[in-house]
Amino acid sequence: MDYLIELRKYVGHRPLLMVGATVFVFDEHNCLLLLKRRDNECWGPPGGAVEPGEVVEEAAKRETLEETGLALENLSLYGVFSGADQFYRYPNGDEVHNVTITYISRIQGGQVRISPEHTDWKYFPLGEIPSEISPPIIPILKKILADLQDKS
Repeated sequence: MDYLIELRKYVGHRPLLMVGATVFVFDEHNCLLLLKRRDNECWGPPGGAVEPGEVVEEAAKRETLEETGLALENLSLYGVFSGADQFYRYPNGDEVHNVTITYISRIQGGQVRISPEHTDWKYFPLGEIPSEISPPIIPILKKILADLQDKS
């Protein structure tokens, strides 16, 4: 995040192109791990910005470890999302056009410990996903849920 903080000193709140890595973590019961963000009070999966020179998959693992305390071994690339529905204005006024690279991971246990960026966490059954989802995650989550429904 240091890179973006430095960049913001020069561009202020103006829109930036941001590459992010997000992991949809499922437990052994096929429940989805979501974290409640402190800044917008919405739920979303672990993830964040890729640092310059960082391998995206490593960024996904790093962000998940930082935000949940979970060390992931296996990631499956799910998709890359960009476009108008990936624009986001943070509560502080910063604007980004996200290119979100998403992964799916299944875990067999581990204790979740959330970071100060979040206020709560929960594994949600797929039929009980909360409506307060962080805006750029909504179209991705809808696609994942539709794909999972098609497979069942």
